[in-house]
Amino acid sequence: MGKGSKKEDKKAAAVAAATPASDQPKKDVPKSKRYRKDKPWDHEGIDHWANIPYTKDEAGENTLVEESSFSTLFPKYREQYLREWWPHIERELKKHHIVAELDLVEGSMTVRTTRKTWDPYIIIKARDVIKLLARSVPFQHAKRVLQDEIACEVIKIANIVRNKERFVKRRQRLIGPNGATLKAIELLTDCYMLVQGNTVSCIGPYKGLKQVRKVVLDCMNNIHPVYNIKTLMIKRELMKREDLKGESWDRFLPKFKKTNQKKKKSNTQIVKKEPSHLPPEQLPRKVDKEIESGEYFLKPSGKRKQSSGINKKKRSKN
Repeated sequence: MGKGSKKEDKKAAAVAAATPASDQPKKDVPKSKRYRKDKPWDHEGIDHWANIPYTKDEAGENTLVEESSFSTLFPKYREQYLREWWPHIERELKKHHIVAELDLVEGSMTVRTTRKTWDPYIIIKARDVIKLLARSVPFQHAKRVLQDEIACEVIKIANIVRNKERFVKRRQRLIGPNGATLKAIELLTDCYMLVQGNTVSCIGPYKGLKQVRKVVLDCMNNIHPVYNIKTLMIKRELMKREDLKGESWDRFLPKFKKTNQKKKKSNTQIVKKEPSHLPPEQLPRKVDKEIESGEYFLKPSGKRKQSSGINKKKRSKN
């Protein structure tokens, strides 16, 4: 055991001598950050979320090698709208050298690149446009996706809640009375939202889409959107303050605890019947009831008089 440990110590000393001083672990630094190297290309002044534009001058004469195309189906009720707006859709996509085709027989929309297309990512943007048009998003909002700083997302909410009635209630809660809740989320996140069937279509900046997704999923998981709206409003006000930029905002944000209301216990005690192996008692027949009351022994004429008297009493009460 002693010889083996001495050999290991010699190897460790040799490795430490071979490695330069800059790569050797520092004892004062925590173990998790001990072997991290400096990154001169990455500093606090860099905005990682900044959108770097890609212009035609940068692309130069380089064009796409192969043709790319995407197609999507649309429901029957969207046919009339698409037929009316298709010339405007083609004109907008032609600015980016994208060809659009509408097939009313098959019920599909197709976008494809051309030889003049210089932006390699614009075909993905065009695919998102036709996907939103199929989801009943108006063209005025769907064409915003073609901008560099704008993106879109279709959030699926169908499988989160199994009960159909509960699903409809929570989806309506997301919209709010006269669409007030939906409008508040749109103003706070700078996104356009459309709740359609089993999906929620969103268009806006990347940061806003992240916030919208959280609000939508929390709403379907039984957390009211008002709580998230209140948090977003506080964050918007805190962003204006320069002195709080480098600090944590946890002390300003509200903390909502989920409370389960206890049901009131009723005072009535349920008496448990003891199980019996005997059959239940036989109920009395009509003849038995007549014998008990003495009506059975009356003559037919007496029975008629008695029944007529009972009927007269009922009429007089009414």
